[in-house]
Amino acid sequence: VEDDPDAALFFTHVLTRRGGFDAVHVASPALALDLALLERWDLVVADYDLPGMTGLDLLAALRALAPALPVVLVTAQDPHLLPPYLSALLKPVRPAHLVTTAATLIG
Repeated sequence: VEDDPDAALFFTHVLTRRGGFDAVHVASPALALDLALLERWDLVVADYDLPGMTGLDLLAALRALAPALPVVLVTAQDPHLLPPYLSALLKPVRPAHLVTTAATLIG
């Protein structure tokens, strides 16, 4: 879930080409929640700063729908400004780190 087209292309490309995953891009967190009701996902990668809903709000909503669904938040924010309980991938994300994180969370 990424509203920036360039970042979305990067994440989708890395996950499909380097990681071998089936990746689908959704720009809207509201649409992502609608699709999460209809589809089975193994992992969600979402930006921390999304229009209309924060990544934390999206995470909470996804937890209500699918408590075991792994969610990775990515951000360009200073990590010291994030809530202390949150761990996020920092932009720019290294491709190998993204693939390793996804593979680890999916199992």
